[in-house]
Amino acid sequence: MVDYKSYKSGTDIRGVASDEGGKAVTLTDPAVENMAAGFARWLAGKKGSGAKGLRVAVGHDSRISAGRLQAAVTRGLQAAGIQVLDCGLSSTPAMFMTTVSSAEGGAGADGAVQITASHHPFDRNGLKFFTPAGGLDGPDIAAILSYAAELDKQGGIASLPGGGGAEPLGYMPRYAALLRGIIAKGTGKAEAEKPLAGFHIVVDAGNGAGGFYASEVLAPLGADVSGSQFLEPDGYFPNHIPNPENEQAMESICKATLASGADLGVIFDTDVDRAGCVGRDGKEINRNRLVALAAAIALEDCPGGTIVTDSITSSGLKTFLEQNLGGVHYRYRRGYRNVINKAMELEGQGISAPLAIETSGHAALKENYFLDDGAYLITKIIIKMANLRAEGKELEDLIGALPEPVEAAEARLAIKEADFAAYGSRVIAALEEFAAGVDGWEIADDNREGIRVAVDGGKGWFLLRLSVHDPIMPMNLESDRAGGVKDMAAALLPFFRQFDGLDIAPLEKLV
Repeated sequence: MVDYKSYKSGTDIRGVASDEGGKAVTLTDPAVENMAAGFARWLAGKKGSGAKGLRVAVGHDSRISAGRLQAAVTRGLQAAGIQVLDCGLSSTPAMFMTTVSSAEGGAGADGAVQITASHHPFDRNGLKFFTPAGGLDGPDIAAILSYAAELDKQGGIASLPGGGGAEPLGYMPRYAALLRGIIAKGTGKAEAEKPLAGFHIVVDAGNGAGGFYASEVLAPLGADVSGSQFLEPDGYFPNHIPNPENEQAMESICKATLASGADLGVIFDTDVDRAGCVGRDGKEINRNRLVALAAAIALEDCPGGTIVTDSITSSGLKTFLEQNLGGVHYRYRRGYRNVINKAMELEGQGISAPLAIETSGHAALKENYFLDDGAYLITKIIIKMANLRAEGKELEDLIGALPEPVEAAEARLAIKEADFAAYGSRVIAALEEFAAGVDGWEIADDNREGIRVAVDGGKGWFLLRLSVHDPIMPMNLESDRAGGVKDMAAALLPFFRQFDGLDIAPLEKLV
C-alpha cells in the first residue's frame, strides 16, 4: 500500500521520479494520477461545484521525468472531468499567472499544476498547486494526499466518471510579453524604443526553464545577452545545480559576468521562482545583499513599510533596512510560504508589508500577488538599474551602505534521536537557559524561530533552529571581526557536548 503522506514536503509534493539516480521510483504513474484527481476533488470543493467543466493549466520544468508525469497528471485530471490546459515547458510563477484573469495577463484557469522539484537532484520531481488565491498551503496538500489515498483504495482513476479533455495553451510567450510590458512601463519607453539598448545582461538558467528570460524578455528590448549560459533545457543539469544558493552556481555566473564585461548577471533556479544576481564588479547580489536590494526597491513606493524575511538574515541587514531605508524588519521562520503568509497576515492587520523575502532567493512582492517569482524580481531590478543609469548612478549604489559581516558560517548538526523534533526543541530550550547566564550574550527579542543570541557587544551573533522537515539543527554564526566565528563556536562546544543525540562534528570543525 502506498503511503501518500510520505510525499508531502511542506507545501509541495516530492518524490523520486527516475531510477537513473540509483533509487527506486516513488512517484509512480498511478500515484501521480491519484494525486491529480485528488487536486480536482479539492478544487471542486473550494469552488463549490463539481469538477466537470473546471479548467486546470499544467506545466513542467526541464526535468527528465517531466513528460511522463505530465501525462499522468493529465490522465488524473481528465478522469475527474477537468479540462486540461497543456502549457508544456513553463516556469512555476507563470503557472500561477494562468489562473488570473486575461485582463491581468493570465488565462483565467480555475487552478494550475506545476511539475517541478526546484533545485533538487535530476532524478527527483514533484507537484505544486495553485488557485487564483495563490499557492496551496500544507493543510491543503495533506487533504489532496488524503483524497489520493482514498482513491487508491477504490481502484484508482478507473473508478472516476471521466469526461475531461485537453488543449494546448502556449502561455510562456504571453508571460514573457507581460514582463516586457512591465519593463517598458517602468522605464517610460515603448518596447519599440528598445529600453534596454546599451545594457549588457548575462543570464544563467542552469539548464532549467529560465532561458526564455534572455531570448524572449531581454533581447527583444535591446539588451545584449551575449555570454549568457546554460539556457537550453536539460533535465540532467550537466553544468551546475540550478540553485542561487549553490556556491558553484554563483561562482559560475560571477565568472560569466566578469568575462563578458556585463552590467548585470542573473541566475535562476530550475523553475524560476528564485533568482540571484551579480553586479558589474562580479560580486554576488545574493542572500542578505539581495534582500537589501529588493527592499530598497519595494520601500520606494511604501515608505516605512515592513519587510518580512526568514530568521537567518544578518544584523547588518536589520540596521540597513531600519536605519538606512526607514523600513521595519520582521524576522520570521524559514520557509518561503512562512514569510509570504506572515506578510499577508500583516497586511490583513493593516500593517503595510510590500515584500516577503527569504535569503534563499524566494521574493514575493505585494504588487505581484505575493507570488515568489524570480523573473519578476529581476525585472524590477533591471528597471531600477536602467533608471539609475539615467541619473548617472549604478545599481550597487543602492546597497553601498549595507554593513556586511567579516565572517559567516553554518554548521548543520544532525539529530540522531528518532523523535528529532522533540529532541531539537529540548536542545533549544536548554541553550536559551545557558545563553541567559553567559556574560555579554543577549538573547534577541525579535527572533521568531529557534534562539538567536548577540555576542561580542553586538559584533557577532548565532542562531540555532530546527529544520522544517529534516532531523537537522542548522546553526548560523556571523561576526564583524576576524576570528569571531571560531570564538563563538569554542564557547558553545561545552554546552553541546552534553547532548549525545547530536552530531556536533560540524561545529567542532569551526574551532
